[in-house]
Amino acid sequence: MSDVQLTILMPCLNEEETLATCIKKANGWAAASGVSVEVLIADNGSTDGSQVIAESLGARVVPVTERGYGSALFHGCVAAKGKWIIMGDADDSYDFSRMDQFVEKLREGFDLVMGNRFLGGIAPGAMPWKNRYIGNPLLTWIGRTLFRCPATDFHCGLRGFSKSAFERMDLRTTGMEFASEMVIKATLFQMEIAEVPTTLSKDGRSRPPHLLPWRDGWRHLRFMLLFSPRWLFVIPGLLLLTISLIVYTAILNGPIQLGGITLDVHTLFFAETGLVLGYLAVCLGAIIRIFGMRERLLPEHKMLERLRLSPVLEIGGGVGVLLVLGGLVFGITAFFSWSTTGFGPLEGGRLLRQVSMSSMLIMLGGITFMSSLIMGFLALPTRRLSD
Repeated sequence: MSDVQLTILMPCLNEEETLATCIKKANGWAAASGVSVEVLIADNGSTDGSQVIAESLGARVVPVTERGYGSALFHGCVAAKGKWIIMGDADDSYDFSRMDQFVEKLREGFDLVMGNRFLGGIAPGAMPWKNRYIGNPLLTWIGRTLFRCPATDFHCGLRGFSKSAFERMDLRTTGMEFASEMVIKATLFQMEIAEVPTTLSKDGRSRPPHLLPWRDGWRHLRFMLLFSPRWLFVIPGLLLLTISLIVYTAILNGPIQLGGITLDVHTLFFAETGLVLGYLAVCLGAIIRIFGMRERLLPEHKMLERLRLSPVLEIGGGVGVLLVLGGLVFGITAFFSWSTTGFGPLEGGRLLRQVSMSSMLIMLGGITFMSSLIMGFLALPTRRLSD
Protein backbone atom coordinates (compact mmCIF):
# COMPACT_ATOMS: atom_id res chain seq x y z
CA MET A 1 0.00 0.00 0.00
CA SER A 2 1.49 3.35 -1.05
CA ASP A 3 2.09 5.90 1.71
CA VAL A 4 2.08 8.78 -0.79
CA GLN A 5 -0.70 11.25 0.02
CA LEU A 6 -0.30 13.63 -2.90
CA THR A 7 0.98 13.38 -6.45
CA ILE A 8 2.04 16.66 -8.05
CA LEU A 9 1.67 15.92 -11.75
CA MET A 10 3.26 17.92 -14.55
CA PRO A 11 2.82 17.12 -18.25
CA CYS A 12 6.08 17.69 -20.09
CA LEU A 13 7.13 18.16 -23.71
CA ASN A 14 10.58 19.76 -24.03
CA GLU A 15 10.48 21.88 -20.87
CA GLU A 16 14.21 21.90 -20.03
CA GLU A 17 14.17 25.67 -19.39
CA THR A 18 11.53 25.62 -16.66
CA LEU A 19 11.08 22.04 -15.45
CA ALA A 20 13.78 22.21 -12.78
CA THR A 21 12.28 25.37 -11.30
CA CYS A 22 8.82 23.78 -11.07
CA ILE A 23 10.15 20.59 -9.46
CA LYS A 24 12.26 22.53 -6.93
CA LYS A 25 9.24 24.60 -5.91
CA ALA A 26 7.13 21.45 -5.50
CA ASN A 27 9.87 19.74 -3.49
CA GLY A 28 10.31 22.80 -1.30
CA TRP A 29 6.61 23.00 -0.55
CA ALA A 30 6.45 19.26 0.18
CA ALA A 31 9.30 19.49 2.66
CA ALA A 32 7.68 22.41 4.50
CA SER A 33 4.13 21.06 4.48
CA GLY A 34 4.76 17.65 5.99
CA VAL A 35 2.58 16.07 3.28
CA SER A 36 3.89 12.85 1.73
CA VAL A 37 4.42 13.93 -1.88
CA GLU A 38 5.68 12.46 -5.12
CA VAL A 39 6.47 14.70 -8.09
CA LEU A 40 5.46 12.90 -11.25
CA ILE A 41 6.44 14.00 -14.75
CA ALA A 42 4.28 12.65 -17.58
CA ASP A 43 6.74 12.98 -20.42
CA ASN A 44 5.14 13.20 -23.85
CA GLY A 45 8.25 12.52 -25.93
CA SER A 46 10.72 15.21 -24.91
CA THR A 47 13.95 15.32 -26.91
CA ASP A 48 15.75 18.02 -24.89
CA GLY A 49 16.77 15.97 -21.87
CA SER A 50 13.81 16.94 -19.67
CA GLN A 51 13.66 13.36 -18.37
CA VAL A 52 17.22 13.52 -17.01
CA ILE A 53 16.54 16.87 -15.34
CA ALA A 54 13.43 15.50 -13.65
CA GLU A 55 15.10 12.33 -12.37
CA SER A 56 18.12 14.26 -11.08
CA LEU A 57 15.77 16.24 -8.83
CA GLY A 58 14.03 13.15 -7.48
CA ALA A 59 10.92 13.25 -9.65
CA ARG A 60 9.45 10.11 -11.14
CA VAL A 61 9.12 10.10 -14.93
CA VAL A 62 6.36 8.24 -16.75
CA PRO A 63 6.89 8.08 -20.53
CA VAL A 64 3.67 8.63 -22.51
CA THR A 65 3.96 7.65 -26.16
CA GLU A 66 0.48 8.77 -27.20
CA ARG A 67 0.83 12.45 -28.04
CA GLY A 68 -1.43 15.11 -26.63
CA TYR A 69 -1.97 17.18 -23.49
CA GLY A 70 -4.86 14.97 -22.41
CA SER A 71 -2.94 11.77 -23.06
CA ALA A 72 -0.02 12.91 -20.92
CA LEU A 73 -2.26 13.91 -18.03
CA PHE A 74 -4.44 10.80 -18.26
CA HIS A 75 -1.54 8.35 -18.13
CA GLY A 76 0.11 10.44 -15.44
CA CYS A 77 -3.05 10.20 -13.32
CA VAL A 78 -3.22 6.44 -13.91
CA ALA A 79 0.39 6.08 -12.72
CA ALA A 80 -0.06 8.41 -9.73
CA LYS A 81 0.48 6.81 -6.32
CA GLY A 82 -1.14 9.58 -4.31
CA LYS A 83 -4.63 9.65 -2.84
CA TRP A 84 -4.86 13.16 -4.28
CA ILE A 85 -3.44 14.64 -7.48
CA ILE A 86 -2.59 18.25 -8.23
CA MET A 87 -1.83 18.90 -11.88
CA GLY A 88 -0.21 21.95 -13.45
CA ASP A 89 1.89 22.96 -16.43
CA ALA A 90 5.68 22.67 -16.24
CA ASP A 91 6.33 26.11 -17.78
CA ASP A 92 6.68 27.96 -14.43
CA SER A 93 3.44 29.87 -14.96
CA TYR A 94 1.85 28.20 -11.92
CA ASP A 95 3.41 28.39 -8.45
CA PHE A 96 3.96 24.88 -7.08
CA SER A 97 5.27 26.36 -3.83
CA ARG A 98 1.73 27.35 -2.81
CA MET A 99 -0.36 24.20 -2.68
CA ASP A 100 -1.80 24.60 0.83
CA GLN A 101 -5.29 25.77 -0.15
CA PHE A 102 -5.66 22.94 -2.66
CA VAL A 103 -4.71 20.32 -0.07
CA GLU A 104 -6.96 21.93 2.53
CA LYS A 105 -9.99 21.62 0.23
CA LEU A 106 -9.09 18.06 -0.73
CA ARG A 107 -8.88 17.17 2.95
CA GLU A 108 -12.33 18.63 3.44
CA GLY A 109 -13.61 16.05 0.97
CA PHE A 110 -13.96 18.02 -2.27
CA ASP A 111 -13.61 15.89 -5.38
CA LEU A 112 -12.24 18.65 -7.62
CA VAL A 113 -10.49 21.85 -6.56
CA MET A 114 -10.14 24.42 -9.32
CA GLY A 115 -7.63 27.24 -9.27
CA ASN A 116 -8.90 30.70 -10.12
CA ARG A 117 -6.36 32.98 -11.75
CA PHE A 118 -8.67 35.97 -11.79
CA LEU A 119 -9.03 35.83 -7.99
CA GLY A 120 -5.35 35.13 -7.28
CA GLY A 121 -3.77 37.54 -9.73
CA ILE A 122 -2.45 37.50 -13.29
CA ALA A 123 0.99 38.97 -13.80
CA PRO A 124 1.55 41.43 -16.69
CA GLY A 125 2.17 39.52 -19.91
CA ALA A 126 1.11 36.18 -18.40
CA MET A 127 -2.12 35.91 -20.36
CA PRO A 128 -2.81 37.40 -23.83
CA TRP A 129 -5.53 40.03 -23.79
CA LYS A 130 -7.78 37.96 -26.07
CA ASN A 131 -7.63 35.08 -23.60
CA ARG A 132 -8.09 37.28 -20.53
CA TYR A 133 -10.94 39.45 -21.73
CA ILE A 134 -12.61 37.34 -24.45
CA GLY A 135 -11.69 33.66 -24.53
CA ASN A 136 -11.70 32.68 -20.86
CA PRO A 137 -14.73 34.75 -19.77
CA LEU A 138 -16.75 33.58 -22.79
CA LEU A 139 -15.87 29.90 -22.45
CA THR A 140 -16.46 30.04 -18.70
CA TRP A 141 -19.88 31.65 -19.23
CA ILE A 142 -20.79 28.98 -21.79
CA GLY A 143 -19.63 26.20 -19.46
CA ARG A 144 -21.57 27.61 -16.52
CA THR A 145 -24.68 28.11 -18.69
CA LEU A 146 -24.69 24.72 -20.41
CA PHE A 147 -23.63 22.59 -17.45
CA ARG A 148 -24.32 24.76 -14.37
CA CYS A 149 -20.70 24.39 -13.38
CA PRO A 150 -19.75 26.42 -10.27
CA ALA A 151 -16.21 27.20 -11.50
CA THR A 152 -15.60 30.79 -12.55
CA ASP A 153 -12.24 30.12 -14.22
CA PHE A 154 -13.22 27.17 -16.37
CA HIS A 155 -9.81 26.56 -17.95
CA CYS A 156 -7.33 27.13 -15.17
CA GLY A 157 -4.65 24.48 -15.64
CA LEU A 158 -3.80 24.22 -11.94
CA ARG A 159 -6.34 21.96 -10.24
CA GLY A 160 -6.48 19.20 -7.67
CA PHE A 161 -8.69 16.13 -7.41
CA SER A 162 -8.86 12.80 -5.68
CA LYS A 163 -7.63 9.70 -7.46
CA SER A 164 -11.05 8.11 -6.92
CA ALA A 165 -12.76 11.09 -8.59
CA PHE A 166 -10.42 10.78 -11.57
CA GLU A 167 -11.30 7.09 -11.93
CA ARG A 168 -15.01 7.86 -11.72
CA MET A 169 -14.77 10.57 -14.40
CA ASP A 170 -13.43 8.03 -16.92
CA LEU A 171 -11.86 10.79 -19.04
CA ARG A 172 -11.48 9.99 -22.74
CA THR A 173 -10.16 12.98 -24.69
CA THR A 174 -6.47 13.12 -25.61
CA GLY A 175 -5.97 16.80 -26.47
CA MET A 176 -6.63 20.18 -24.87
CA GLU A 177 -10.30 19.18 -24.42
CA PHE A 178 -9.15 17.08 -21.45
CA ALA A 179 -9.38 20.12 -19.17
CA SER A 180 -12.96 20.85 -20.25
CA GLU A 181 -13.99 17.20 -20.04
CA MET A 182 -12.74 16.99 -16.45
CA VAL A 183 -14.72 19.93 -15.10
CA ILE A 184 -17.82 19.09 -17.16
CA LYS A 185 -17.91 15.46 -16.03
CA ALA A 186 -17.27 16.44 -12.42
CA THR A 187 -20.30 18.73 -12.69
CA LEU A 188 -22.52 16.21 -14.49
CA PHE A 189 -21.63 13.47 -12.00
CA GLN A 190 -22.56 15.88 -9.17
CA MET A 191 -19.12 15.83 -7.60
CA GLU A 192 -18.16 18.35 -4.94
CA ILE A 193 -16.25 21.20 -6.61
CA ALA A 194 -14.37 24.00 -4.85
CA GLU A 195 -12.38 26.95 -6.14
CA VAL A 196 -9.30 28.60 -4.64
CA PRO A 197 -7.30 31.65 -5.73
CA THR A 198 -4.09 30.98 -7.62
CA THR A 199 -1.58 33.15 -9.41
CA LEU A 200 -0.51 33.06 -13.03
CA SER A 201 2.98 34.23 -13.96
CA LYS A 202 4.55 34.76 -17.36
CA ASP A 203 6.01 31.42 -18.35
CA GLY A 204 9.78 31.10 -18.28
CA ARG A 205 10.31 29.59 -21.72
CA SER A 206 12.09 31.34 -24.57
CA ARG A 207 10.17 29.35 -27.18
CA PRO A 208 6.49 29.88 -28.09
CA PRO A 209 3.98 28.00 -25.92
CA HIS A 210 2.32 24.80 -27.09
CA LEU A 211 -1.06 26.52 -26.64
CA LEU A 212 -2.56 28.11 -29.77
CA PRO A 213 -5.30 30.43 -28.44
CA TRP A 214 -7.72 30.51 -31.39
CA ARG A 215 -7.35 26.83 -32.33
CA ASP A 216 -7.49 25.53 -28.77
CA GLY A 217 -10.27 27.94 -27.82
CA TRP A 218 -12.35 26.59 -30.69
CA ARG A 219 -11.57 23.02 -29.62
CA HIS A 220 -12.81 23.75 -26.10
CA LEU A 221 -15.97 25.45 -27.43
CA ARG A 222 -16.66 22.63 -29.88
CA PHE A 223 -16.23 20.06 -27.14
CA MET A 224 -18.62 21.85 -24.78
CA LEU A 225 -21.29 22.14 -27.46
CA LEU A 226 -20.95 18.52 -28.52
CA PHE A 227 -21.06 17.46 -24.88
CA SER A 228 -24.41 19.20 -24.47
CA PRO A 229 -26.75 17.73 -27.12
CA ARG A 230 -29.66 19.20 -25.19
CA TRP A 231 -28.55 22.77 -25.99
CA LEU A 232 -26.97 22.02 -29.36
CA PHE A 233 -29.81 19.93 -30.79
CA VAL A 234 -32.84 19.32 -28.57
CA ILE A 235 -33.78 22.79 -27.33
CA PRO A 236 -33.18 24.59 -30.67
CA GLY A 237 -34.94 21.68 -32.44
CA LEU A 238 -37.98 21.85 -30.15
CA LEU A 239 -38.17 25.62 -30.58
CA LEU A 240 -38.00 25.38 -34.39
CA LEU A 241 -40.42 22.45 -34.41
CA THR A 242 -42.99 24.26 -32.24
CA ILE A 243 -42.93 27.54 -34.18
CA SER A 244 -43.04 25.75 -37.54
CA LEU A 245 -45.89 23.50 -36.42
CA ILE A 246 -47.97 26.49 -35.30
CA VAL A 247 -47.41 28.29 -38.60
CA TYR A 248 -47.99 25.12 -40.64
CA THR A 249 -51.24 24.26 -38.86
CA ALA A 250 -52.52 27.83 -39.24
CA ILE A 251 -51.95 27.92 -43.01
CA LEU A 252 -52.83 24.30 -43.81
CA ASN A 253 -56.55 24.96 -44.38
CA GLY A 254 -56.10 28.19 -46.28
CA PRO A 255 -54.30 31.54 -46.38
CA ILE A 256 -54.29 33.77 -43.30
CA GLN A 257 -54.03 37.53 -42.99
CA LEU A 258 -51.60 39.24 -40.65
CA GLY A 259 -52.28 42.93 -41.03
CA GLY A 260 -51.54 43.66 -44.66
CA ILE A 261 -49.58 40.43 -45.16
CA THR A 262 -51.05 37.25 -46.64
CA LEU A 263 -49.42 33.95 -45.68
CA ASP A 264 -50.21 31.18 -48.15
CA VAL A 265 -48.71 28.03 -49.67
CA HIS A 266 -45.25 29.52 -50.10
CA THR A 267 -45.01 30.12 -46.34
CA LEU A 268 -46.49 26.65 -45.83
CA PHE A 269 -43.50 25.00 -47.48
CA PHE A 270 -41.05 27.05 -45.43
CA ALA A 271 -42.93 26.01 -42.29
CA GLU A 272 -42.77 22.40 -43.44
CA THR A 273 -39.00 22.70 -43.85
CA GLY A 274 -38.62 24.11 -40.34
CA LEU A 275 -40.87 21.41 -38.91
CA VAL A 276 -38.85 18.60 -40.48
CA LEU A 277 -35.49 20.12 -39.53
CA GLY A 278 -36.66 20.71 -35.95
CA TYR A 279 -37.86 17.12 -35.64
CA LEU A 280 -34.58 15.85 -37.08
CA ALA A 281 -32.60 17.92 -34.56
CA VAL A 282 -34.58 16.47 -31.65
CA CYS A 283 -34.00 12.91 -32.92
CA LEU A 284 -30.27 13.55 -33.39
CA GLY A 285 -30.04 15.02 -29.89
CA ALA A 286 -31.63 11.89 -28.41
CA ILE A 287 -29.35 9.62 -30.44
CA ILE A 288 -26.19 11.49 -29.42
CA ARG A 289 -27.27 11.49 -25.76
CA ILE A 290 -27.90 7.74 -25.82
CA PHE A 291 -24.56 7.17 -27.56
CA GLY A 292 -22.83 9.29 -24.91
CA MET A 293 -24.45 7.21 -22.16
CA ARG A 294 -23.45 3.97 -23.87
CA GLU A 295 -19.82 5.07 -24.23
CA ARG A 296 -19.73 6.47 -20.67
CA LEU A 297 -19.05 9.94 -22.03
CA LEU A 298 -22.24 11.29 -20.44
CA PRO A 299 -24.04 10.30 -17.22
CA GLU A 300 -27.21 8.24 -17.23
CA HIS A 301 -30.53 9.95 -17.96
CA LYS A 302 -33.50 8.06 -16.49
CA MET A 303 -35.98 8.77 -19.29
CA LEU A 304 -33.48 8.05 -22.07
CA GLU A 305 -32.27 4.94 -20.28
CA ARG A 306 -35.85 3.66 -20.21
CA LEU A 307 -36.14 4.54 -23.89
CA ARG A 308 -32.90 2.72 -24.69
CA LEU A 309 -34.05 -0.40 -22.83
CA SER A 310 -37.54 -0.33 -24.38
CA PRO A 311 -38.36 -2.00 -27.74
CA VAL A 312 -37.49 1.32 -29.40
CA LEU A 313 -36.71 -0.31 -32.75
CA GLU A 314 -40.07 -2.03 -32.99
CA ILE A 315 -42.17 0.86 -31.64
CA GLY A 316 -40.32 3.61 -33.51
CA GLY A 317 -40.16 1.55 -36.67
CA GLY A 318 -43.92 0.96 -36.50
CA VAL A 319 -44.65 4.66 -35.93
CA GLY A 320 -42.35 5.56 -38.82
CA VAL A 321 -44.12 3.15 -41.16
CA LEU A 322 -47.54 4.53 -40.12
CA LEU A 323 -46.41 8.08 -40.82
CA VAL A 324 -45.09 7.08 -44.25
CA LEU A 325 -48.36 5.28 -45.01
CA GLY A 326 -50.29 8.36 -43.93
CA GLY A 327 -48.20 10.46 -46.27
CA LEU A 328 -48.82 8.02 -49.10
CA VAL A 329 -52.59 8.27 -48.51
CA PHE A 330 -52.45 12.05 -48.93
CA GLY A 331 -50.21 11.62 -51.97
CA ILE A 332 -52.52 9.06 -53.62
CA THR A 333 -55.54 11.26 -52.90
CA ALA A 334 -53.78 14.20 -54.52
CA PHE A 335 -52.86 11.98 -57.48
CA PHE A 336 -56.47 10.96 -58.09
CA SER A 337 -57.59 14.57 -57.75
CA TRP A 338 -55.05 15.49 -60.40
CA SER A 339 -56.34 12.69 -62.62
CA THR A 340 -59.76 14.40 -62.75
CA THR A 341 -58.11 17.21 -64.70
CA GLY A 342 -56.59 14.79 -67.19
CA PHE A 343 -53.17 15.29 -65.54
CA GLY A 344 -53.02 18.78 -66.92
CA PRO A 345 -51.67 21.95 -65.31
CA LEU A 346 -53.05 22.88 -61.87
CA GLU A 347 -53.93 26.52 -61.34
CA GLY A 348 -53.99 28.61 -58.22
CA GLY A 349 -51.85 26.28 -56.11
CA ARG A 350 -54.48 23.59 -56.17
CA LEU A 351 -53.45 20.38 -54.33
CA LEU A 352 -50.26 21.99 -52.97
CA ARG A 353 -51.52 21.65 -49.41
CA GLN A 354 -52.19 17.96 -49.90
CA VAL A 355 -48.80 17.48 -51.54
CA SER A 356 -47.15 19.33 -48.64
CA MET A 357 -48.90 17.15 -46.06
CA SER A 358 -47.94 14.02 -47.98
CA SER A 359 -44.26 14.93 -48.31
CA MET A 360 -44.02 16.10 -44.69
CA LEU A 361 -45.49 12.88 -43.28
CA ILE A 362 -43.24 10.75 -45.47
CA MET A 363 -40.15 12.68 -44.32
CA LEU A 364 -41.16 12.53 -40.65
CA GLY A 365 -41.88 8.83 -41.01
CA GLY A 366 -38.54 8.21 -42.69
CA ILE A 367 -36.67 10.13 -39.96
CA THR A 368 -38.56 8.25 -37.23
CA PHE A 369 -37.86 4.88 -38.84
CA MET A 370 -34.15 5.53 -39.38
CA SER A 371 -33.70 7.07 -35.92
CA SER A 372 -35.33 3.98 -34.41
CA LEU A 373 -32.88 1.76 -36.29
CA ILE A 374 -29.94 3.73 -34.89
CA MET A 375 -31.36 3.70 -31.34
CA GLY A 376 -32.01 -0.02 -31.68
CA PHE A 377 -28.40 -0.53 -32.68
CA LEU A 378 -27.21 1.49 -29.67
CA ALA A 379 -29.47 -0.59 -27.41
CA LEU A 380 -27.76 -3.86 -28.39
CA PRO A 381 -26.19 -5.50 -25.32
CA THR A 382 -22.43 -5.71 -25.62
CA ARG A 383 -19.52 -6.96 -23.56
CA ARG A 384 -17.37 -3.99 -22.52
CA LEU A 385 -13.65 -4.48 -22.97
CA SER A 386 -11.46 -3.37 -20.12
CA ASP A 387 -9.27 -0.32 -20.81
